[in-house]
Formats: sequence, structure tokens, C-alpha cells
Amino acid sequence: MNRTHDRDDGRPHRRAFLGRLAGAATLTAAGLAARAAMADDSALDALIGDTQRGDFGQSFDQASRTIHMPKPSAPTLSPVTAQFTEQAIKTYDGIVDRGGWPQVPPVDELRLGDRHPSVVDLRARLAVSGDLDPSAVGNNIYDSYVEAAVRRFQARHGLTVDGVLRASTLIAMNVPAATRRDQLKVNIERLKTLTTNLGPRYVVCNIPAARIEAIENDVAVSRHTAVVGKPDRPSPDINSKIVEINFNPYWTVPASIVRKDLIPKMQDQPDYLTSNHIRIFNMRHVELQPSQINWYSEDATNYMFKQDPGDFNSLGHIRINFPSPYGVYMHDTPLKNLFGDDFRFHSSGCVRVQNVRQLVYWLLDQTKGWTPEEIDRVIKSGEQKTARLAKPVPLHWVYVTAWSASDGVVQFREDIYDRDGLGAPAIPPQTKL
Repeated sequence: MNRTHDRDDGRPHRRAFLGRLAGAATLTAAGLAARAAMADDSALDALIGDTQRGDFGQSFDQASRTIHMPKPSAPTLSPVTAQFTEQAIKTYDGIVDRGGWPQVPPVDELRLGDRHPSVVDLRARLAVSGDLDPSAVGNNIYDSYVEAAVRRFQARHGLTVDGVLRASTLIAMNVPAATRRDQLKVNIERLKTLTTNLGPRYVVCNIPAARIEAIENDVAVSRHTAVVGKPDRPSPDINSKIVEINFNPYWTVPASIVRKDLIPKMQDQPDYLTSNHIRIFNMRHVELQPSQINWYSEDATNYMFKQDPGDFNSLGHIRINFPSPYGVYMHDTPLKNLFGDDFRFHSSGCVRVQNVRQLVYWLLDQTKGWTPEEIDRVIKSGEQKTARLAKPVPLHWVYVTAWSASDGVVQFREDIYDRDGLGAPAIPPQTKL
């Protein structure tokens, strides 16, 4: 069974770890995994106009031209993704053949206005990958052009787009060009399979990016930050169809979560179930009290645990259902703070969706009686209702760590589940950034 929710975010303190990483002389692809899922798309939309000051209007080496920011409307999966990714492989073959890019020496943090010897190497690194105009190298000042180039780099790698060079961005920059090229080659085989017969209207969750896209006529009409499965409880690849939406649902706790999470919680906090509005029922649907269960045995796995609807419910106010052999789904969450985290691999298989109501508006816009106003009313009322889609919407949970979308921008995410086979396993959760 895959876990559908973690009540505790369990995030370790990261500052000490970041400090150690910043001092490392050699950094690998694995080190970026903790930041790889962070792409604040609303911020990215706002940045597109601001960063154009970094476009000098000069011509670039065709083999490294990626100066523009990713377009919010360019979907990860579309009929042309494989074609653009094949072009990207040729680009990165050229970069590798010319010696790749230089390593940027360790530095605590650099931002706009700073002067530092490492900025010379930073400029050279960004120029090779096409994020900075090649004529802007050889300067040790972190000026607005460097900041804009760093923002572009961060957007392409799923990092916090703030223009500041800190450990996570430095780690990503020091991944060798050959490794990035090999990532593209691994993913092109996935993309050739994934981008066929997509249809005009579908939803994609790219697990390594922890991002969901609602796609219509080859345009990402909405994009949502997600929280996906932990490395030891991964979200599965799925090809299914969204068939219904549950409003104000109960949450029935899977046996795997009872065993791995509820039992240890009750041993440590005997009032945990009561404080979280989780009730216990036996097989005859008779409610039991927590004091009737032996929490120091497997006895608890023989009962059903149900969390009442409400703001505290682990599924929030919305659950999105689709057939699958894994017992997983997409849902709202009361832990909205997780969407702003840099490492968004917290669940046990299910996917939590930021701004999920916007996605549901789109899913139900062809279903009679479910206007945005009615959806809002039902959620506010607390009624438990189910809306069946008039026409099921195809859903794809995919594992893509490198691609080039229709905007031609080459993007990378870290191999959080160690599936690329490049010898760089994702860093474990206890050491995430």
C-alpha cells in the first residue's frame, strides 16, 4: 500500500547541512535532489518580464542558446517534447565535445552587488550553458546580468528562482555537462513512449519535478506545485483517467500507514488519534476507543481508522479519484506550508496538489451542474458530495528528469528515486537541503 498522507512534515533542520555542502570542493548530481522539486511557477510568471534585461540582443552560439526563461504555457509532455529533447541532446553533445563547463569554486552565498573571484568562474559557467551572453564573461561583479542568468538557470533546474547563488544552485551548476547530457539520453526513451496519443485534454504529474499540469490543446492551462512520495515510499508511474471528485471526504487510513505511522505515534502520543479526529472501528463497524487497543502489537492493523471531514482532514476538502492498482489519488492538504518547501517528497505515494480547487474547476468544466460557484458552495458547506466527470480526463504520473519542451528550454530535475542509472543516487531524506 502507498501512504496517502503524512501528518507530520518531518523536515530536518537544514542550515548546518547547507553549510557543509557549500564548503565541498566537488559536488555531484545527487546533492541537488533536495532542491530539485522547487519551481514556484507563480513567481516564475512574474519574473519572465523582469529578466529580459539580461537579453543583450546579440547572437549566441547556436549550440548553447537557452537564454530565454521557460514559458508557463509550455507543457512538459506534448507531441513535440521528444523532438525538442533530441535537439537538446545534440546541443549537449556539442558542449561535452568542447570540454563541458568549468566548476564554480565553493562560496557561502553570492547575490546582486557582491564582488568575488568566484563570479568570474560563475560567468564562464553560465555562458557555456547559454544562460549568460558569452560577451559578459571575465568580470568579478555579481551584477544584474549575472543575477538574471542565475534566475534562468534556477528556473531550468527546478530551484527557487531568486537570483541568489547558494549551496543548492552551486551544486546544480557543478554537475558535469556529460552527466546532464546522459540524463537527456536516458529520458528521451521515456519521452518517446509518453508523448504518443496524448489527446487534446489531459493531466500530467511529473514526479521528480513535483509539479502537475493541466494541458489542453498542447498548452499548460494551469500548473500546480505538488508534494509527492518519499524516496522510500515512491509515487508510482500511472496511466489512468480521472473519473470523480470527492468533496469534504473522510480519510480511511491505509493499513501500511497504520503500521508505519499511527502505531508509533500512539506509543509516543496517546491522544494523537483524538486530537486529529481519527476514529477506530472494528469489522462490525462498531466504534472503539484508543484505550481498547494494544498499541505495542500489530493488533491495531485489524481495525479501520477514519478521519472526519474538516479543515484538519489529511485530504483537505478535495480528493481526485482515478482507477489504479496502487490505491493512490491526488488530494488537497491542510499542510499548505509544504508547497513552499524546497524538498517536496513527503508523502507515501499519493500526490498533494497546491491550488487544487483551480484544477477541479477545469476538470469539471464539462460536467453539468458543477460550476465554480457550486464547487465553492459545496466546499464551504462541508457536505460530503461526489462529482462524476461527464468525460473522464486522462492522467499520467511520469518520471522525467530531463527534457526540452515546446519553448526549447532545456530543463533538468534530480533523480530523486535513483531511476536514471547514472550512478548518482538521490541523497536520503535525513540529509535533504
